[in-house]
Amino acid sequence: MGRVVIAPDSYKGSVSALGVAEAMARGVRQVFPQADIRKIPIADGGEGTVEALVCATSGRVREAEVVDPLGRKIRVQWGVLGDGRTAVIEMAAASGLPLLHQDERDPRKATTFGTGQLIRRCLDAGLRNIIIGIGGSATNDGGAGMARALGVRFLADDGSELPEGGAELARLKRIDLTDIDPRVAEATITVACDVDNPLCGPRGASAVFGPQKGATPEIVAELDAALAHFAERAQIATGRDVATLPGAGAAGGLGAGLMFFTPAKLRPGVEIVLDAVGFAEIVREADFVITGEGRTDFQTAYGKAPVGVAKVAKQFGVPVFCLSGGLGHGAEDVLACGIDAVMSICDRPMALEECIAGAPALIESGSTRLCRIIKAARMGR
Repeated sequence: MGRVVIAPDSYKGSVSALGVAEAMARGVRQVFPQADIRKIPIADGGEGTVEALVCATSGRVREAEVVDPLGRKIRVQWGVLGDGRTAVIEMAAASGLPLLHQDERDPRKATTFGTGQLIRRCLDAGLRNIIIGIGGSATNDGGAGMARALGVRFLADDGSELPEGGAELARLKRIDLTDIDPRVAEATITVACDVDNPLCGPRGASAVFGPQKGATPEIVAELDAALAHFAERAQIATGRDVATLPGAGAAGGLGAGLMFFTPAKLRPGVEIVLDAVGFAEIVREADFVITGEGRTDFQTAYGKAPVGVAKVAKQFGVPVFCLSGGLGHGAEDVLACGIDAVMSICDRPMALEECIAGAPALIESGSTRLCRIIKAARMGR
């Protein structure tokens, strides 16, 4: 056995991308002890994006005080890349779903204000090149909270400011850009986006991602209508028509908000990370690649990390195997995206809590099982 490339995303809420890579490497060693194992922790714009890019470029981590999706003060990390000129932030750090307890999740009320505060911290530090990872949100406010933190005002019929949250956008009458931070126009903002969904409709932010944030079917309909109304008002205020663009529906519509109110350009997050680590040069000599994530389902095929890894590996004809914490509806869709096989780390029926608690050991043993299959297949050639 020659080179094995291990390039997983984090198992969110359980193990970091680096931790997953190390566990996978231990499993591979059980079967291929002499292999040249290359561990490449990656991210696609969600949790772990700051860590992946800071590590890949020998940058540094900073801290800031912002508010969480419900307006409570928290301290979060952001990064400066090795060039000293580029900032990287994760909206998940300030406005992410893991920041809320299960009974606190309500996309009608959650705000991206803290994400806007992080952007402002970057500008305060003199950084005008900003990468923003927008996966893992708890929000569905179209990025209105983010824009409000940068000075944009969202007004109701009576001229009063709307409260935070996606549901309030249904009452939006006018958007006032007078006081937007002028430094925003000077910035180059690259949005690391892990999905290609539009803002509204059956594949929009509310319908696809709302349920995991606590939205019932009735709330989904309410939020989708509110975002459609918001898009109309934002187009009038900015002259930009972005609601149907791929990625506009990412992070509860933050993708759209960034395109409406900043000079942001969306790009697949995993591509940004893979370019930073020089993945193409590493994978071209590989015998096979193991990737993975916490849960693989129909959303993965929209452009999440494992599919991004496979896209590069397939340029060189390298087999790609996806080993994930769990498999959901539509997991087989990734087989049309360059992934050769997909399997779960679970080796028996178990509750989610048990799987999370034992994830490192399960990842290791799952990697060993996978490699035994690969070895047997190679011997049978």
